[in-house]
This record gives sequence, structure tokens and C-alpha cells, in this order.
Amino acid sequence: MYILGISGLYHDSAAALLDDGVIKAAAQEERFTRKKQDASFPKHAIEYCLQEAGIRLSEVEHVIFYDKPFLKFERLFDTYLTYAPRGFKSFCLSLPLWLKEKLFQKNLIRKQLLAIDKHSNCADRLLFSEHHLSHAASAFYPSPFQEAAILTLDGVGEWATTTLAHGVGREIKLLKEMQFPHSLGLLYSAFTYYLGFKVNSGEYKVMGLAPYGEPKYADSIFNHLIDLKQDGSFRLDLTHFNYCTSDRMTNQRFADLFGSPPRQPEVEALTQKHMDLAASIQVVVEEVMLRLARFARYETDAKHLCLAGGVALNCVANSKVLRHAGFKKVWVQPAAGDAGGALGAAYCAHYLYANKQRHYKDNRDSMQAAYLGPSYIATEVQQYLDEVGACYDIYTRDVLLEKTASALAEGKAIGWFQGRMEFGPRALGNRSIIADPRSPDMQKQLNLKIKFRESFRPFAPSALAEDAEEWFESGCENPYMLFVTDVKKEKCFLDVAKVTGLQQLDLVRSMIPAVTHVDYSARLQTVRHAANPLYYDLIAAFKAKTGCPLLINTSFNVRGEPIVCSPKDAFECFMHTGLDYLVIENCLLEKVRQPANLSVGSNREHLLD
Repeated sequence: MYILGISGLYHDSAAALLDDGVIKAAAQEERFTRKKQDASFPKHAIEYCLQEAGIRLSEVEHVIFYDKPFLKFERLFDTYLTYAPRGFKSFCLSLPLWLKEKLFQKNLIRKQLLAIDKHSNCADRLLFSEHHLSHAASAFYPSPFQEAAILTLDGVGEWATTTLAHGVGREIKLLKEMQFPHSLGLLYSAFTYYLGFKVNSGEYKVMGLAPYGEPKYADSIFNHLIDLKQDGSFRLDLTHFNYCTSDRMTNQRFADLFGSPPRQPEVEALTQKHMDLAASIQVVVEEVMLRLARFARYETDAKHLCLAGGVALNCVANSKVLRHAGFKKVWVQPAAGDAGGALGAAYCAHYLYANKQRHYKDNRDSMQAAYLGPSYIATEVQQYLDEVGACYDIYTRDVLLEKTASALAEGKAIGWFQGRMEFGPRALGNRSIIADPRSPDMQKQLNLKIKFRESFRPFAPSALAEDAEEWFESGCENPYMLFVTDVKKEKCFLDVAKVTGLQQLDLVRSMIPAVTHVDYSARLQTVRHAANPLYYDLIAAFKAKTGCPLLINTSFNVRGEPIVCSPKDAFECFMHTGLDYLVIENCLLEKVRQPANLSVGSNREHLLD
């Protein structure tokens, strides 16, 4: 039985297809349209999922949407009535769109499905899940746990912003819920906005900026913005926020509390104060999540915890929960944001609507390492490269690994495109930019000349799983880059000079400086041969040459653009960045050998991310 889950029409649209409970395919719409966080109906993602399964839409038993539009409209309308006449302009701007499209999403979805397959009648069997139930299902059902506490934390769904549930077998029971406008996700987004980053996109920049600062404002946040209880429940002082009545997250009272207006993006430089604010809100979020997790442990008596929702992409906070909340294991959905809601909705239809039996494998999740997107065979790649006139060489597997490892050891930056695209925001070795982590200059080079983004942004190491304990403190598996760990002290240089702010970027802190953050942590990805044989063997080949069993791994894209999906995307990104090589299936391309007329330059506009 095929079940299609879809999310979208707000941000991060996606589709996921289950075949008798097994994930057949999943992808975000942005990867096909090349519009980051595309909110449109996930037509291309749906078509890909059907193509991957080799079926028509008419063969799908149920289509399920990840939330309930009527409840969301109820919240919008109720919020307007609560704050009226404030927010009248914002309400008037959004109302026509709701009346035209969002309020009647069932009809909109039916029309879009019929446009994909006019012979399908699955639109007549359209289901709707609740937003946070979709998140919870996306975390619990593919996890390796028969029983677990489930925490979901995001900005807002219909009404819920934070939920605690208990999963046992195929059942999920909601236990506690916090509702809009009191939201940990929106609190973090308020600081994202105040620090001059893009809301619903730049939150990870705040997390990356935090180690450069001191949490000097944490007490002010606890004293004035959030009333936090011991069980993790909280209320926000809404007089400091504007998100209920406008598209601005904060107001003058918020600015007065911290002594300055919001930072102007791309105009105003980051200062030590901005770094201290980032550190402060990060500490607050960690404390809230830790208290919530400890309460979840007490309330459910479960030994395991599952996390989802956009806040669960905060890998630093996840790590605090893993170490201090009292759970034996913590599993986080790799597509924790709204894209993952498509997968969760499909699971809801399979287990909660169709009442199918759940099968799980202890110590193994069912996400297939998140390699759930499109792949391209060698002949397709070569045909495209021939059409554009690219210069490339074709190699056998062993020779390709040898040449790539040699180029990495020589300090080259390489676009690595292999197999199925990852589902979720992390590149995990199939759509990655890779480089030598031992280079003290590589972080700046990748950020400024290849990714075209802020210099402080950290990079993750991909390490051979069996060698990770030699280099990092935590011995736990981390295949999805959703936790951080400290670099081993014997690999670090602890007597570095004492400097502040972004000057810390210039200090070599370890034997792997390009992936060691200023607090000596790293967002580790552990790689096992069974999950990704080719990527594993590449790291092993690099180790054989250098003695270092890890690589820099960052997503194959530039600022403001989605991760590459197709050979065309990869080649164009390669040609307009400072990448030295592109390895795409069995083809290797060297930048200096490409015809001059193919260069599209590096001066095109890069959107805010």
C-alpha cells in the first residue's frame, strides 16, 4: 500500500512516499525549483516520489497533508481579535490569501493532484494530520525505539508550539501541549531577527555565532522575556514582541531592553554585543530544552527520547539533552523541520489511520541514512556534460577514489556528487563540498570564496565511525550531524592566545582547525561503510594518505540557494565558485581545464539566507 505525505504552502514544502510502511522516496520542493525553502505545492517532489516508485498517482491509497488549515486559520483570526485593532494591516494583507487559497486547501490540493494525474481518485481519500502530530510521527516511527518520549518544538503549527507525547509500538499519545503565542521557536527567531538574520532560515547562524560570545544577557532574558518553570513550561512577556501583529518579530521595548535597534543585515557589522546576545539566547534555549526533556523522562518513564520540529535542529542544545536529561539514547529526525512533516504525515496515515503493525529494528533507524532523493546514472551525467561542452575524465571506482583523495591531500576543495540526494537540511556525503580539515585556512576559504557567506560559519567533520573515538570525546553514533562533541584534548592546542570576537577565527586550535569551533567542539558526522560505501572508502583513502580519518563536509550549495539536486545544478555551482574539482558519479572535472566560455563567473547575486 502506497501512502503519499505532503507538507508545504507555508515554507519547506516536501513530499514523502511510503510503500507498506517503508520509505520509498522523500524530497523537498526547493531542490527542484531552486528556490530556497520553497513554500509552493510540492508538485515536483511528488512527481519525483512517484517516478522513484515507478507508479502513477492513481496507485496511491491515501494522500495526507501535514497539518489542518482550518485550525491554523482559527488561530490567525483569534489572534487578530485578541490584539485588535493592532495588527489590522497585517491581518488585511493575509486575509485575501487565506480566503482564496489556504482556507480551502482541500480543494487546492485536489486540483493540484488532478493536474499530476487526471485519472487519479486519491484526492477523494485525502487526509489531514495535525502539525505537531506529524512532527512526532516523523521522529518516533522511523526511530530504533519500541517505546520513547517524544518532544516536538518549533515556531507554531496550528496552535501548538511545544508538545510532549509518548510513543509505544504503533501508538502515539499526546500528554502535554504549549500553545501560541508562547513559543521557544519564535523566541529564538526573535533573536534571529534582532541580530539581522533571516527568520525561519538564519537560526543556525545564531547557533554558530554563539560560541564567539559570552551569555551576558541570559539573566535579562530570563528576567524580562521568559518565565520558565522547573518542568520546562514557560510563558513569554509578549509586550516585547510584535510577531502576533506584524511581520516584525520584536518591538521598541525589546530594543530598549538590549540598548539598540535591530542590526541591519548586510550593512551593520557584527559586534561583540551581537555575539554575546547569540550566546545568551543559546544558553536560554538549552536550559528550556533540558528542563522539558527531564520532565519528559519523569512523565513517561521512557528510556529513550525522540525529537522533531525546527528547534530540534539546534545540535548544541540536542547535545545538552543527550548528556544531561537522563535518557539512555536520543534520536532526532534528520529532516526535523516542516519538510519532515510530510514523512510524519505519511506515517500517521499508515499506523494511526490504516492501523498497520509497526516493525522496528533495535539500534537501527529506518531513515536509510536520509539518502531518499534523486540519483543519476553515469550515462545521464556524461550526456549532460557533453551537451554543455565540459571537459572531464571517466575513471573506475578505485582510480576515482585515489585521485580525489590525492587532490584533497593537496588542499583542493571538491564538489562531491554521488548517489541519492539527502532528505533534510544536511548534506551527508552525497551532495557535499569536501576538503582537508587539517588546513588552517580552509574554513575562511570555503566560507568566503566558495559558499559566499559569513566567515564565522563553522564546518562539520565526516569521520570514519570506528576512528571517531580517537579524535572526539563522544563515542556515540551521529550519522545525521545533529549533535556536537568536543575534539579530544590531545588533538587540541589549549595554550592559544586569548582574543575575543571574530579574531578567534585566526587561531589554530587543534590538529583539525577547519572543523574545530572556537569552543573546541565539532558537529560530527560518523560514517559507516554499510550506510555509504563510496563516501566511507573516500575518507579511508584520505586517511591512508594523511593519517587523518576525516574530511570537511559542508552542503553543496552557495548562500541563498538550495543544495544541488541534479548534474546541471552541480556543474553550475562548480563553475561559479572557487571549487577546484567536481566529482560527479564516475566523472572528474578540474576547474582549470574547463573551456573559458563555460565560466559564469562568481559575481552573481547571492540572496540572504
